[in-house]
Amino acid sequence: MKITPRRLAVDMSLWSPNLFSGIRVRRFAEDWTEAVVELRVNLLTRNYVKTAFGGSMSAMTDPYFFMLVMHQLGRDYVVWDSRGEIEFVKPGRGVLTAHFAVPREKADELRERARGGAKVLEWFETEIVDASGDVVARVRREVYVREKRRVTAAAAS
Repeated sequence: MKITPRRLAVDMSLWSPNLFSGIRVRRFAEDWTEAVVELRVNLLTRNYVKTAFGGSMSAMTDPYFFMLVMHQLGRDYVVWDSRGEIEFVKPGRGVLTAHFAVPREKADELRERARGGAKVLEWFETEIVDASGDVVARVRREVYVREKRRVTAAAAS
C-alpha cells in the first residue's frame, strides 16, 4: 500500500516521540516537495527556563528532508538522515514552525548524482521560527542518497 502525504502527516503526528514532544506535522505537499512541522511549547515541552527544549527543536527537524527526498526518488534508492546541526538563535516560546522544501529539480539532481551506486551526501537547511516570524534556530541536516545495489547491478547487465 502506498502512503499518501496526508496519511503520513497524521501518522507522524501520532507517532509517540512526536506526540509526547508536542510536535505536529501540519502537512506534506501532494508532490512530496514540502513539509510543515510545528512544535507547541507548553508545560510538558519546555525546559527549565520555560522555553523550547533544544532536543525537541532538533527532533522536529530530524526526518523531514530525508522523507521528502525518499518519496520523490522512490524505492530504487537508499535515503537516510546522516547528520544534523542546529544553531539556537533566541529562546523559543509559543508555537514554533519549520518549513522543509526539496524542489523537484534538487531530487532529480540527487537521482542523477547517485546513478550507478555513487554515495551522495547533501546538506539541506531550514529555520525554526516563532509566531512572529522571528528566527529561533537555524538547522542543517545532511541526507545520504545511494541507488540500491540491485538497481545498479541490473543496469550493468
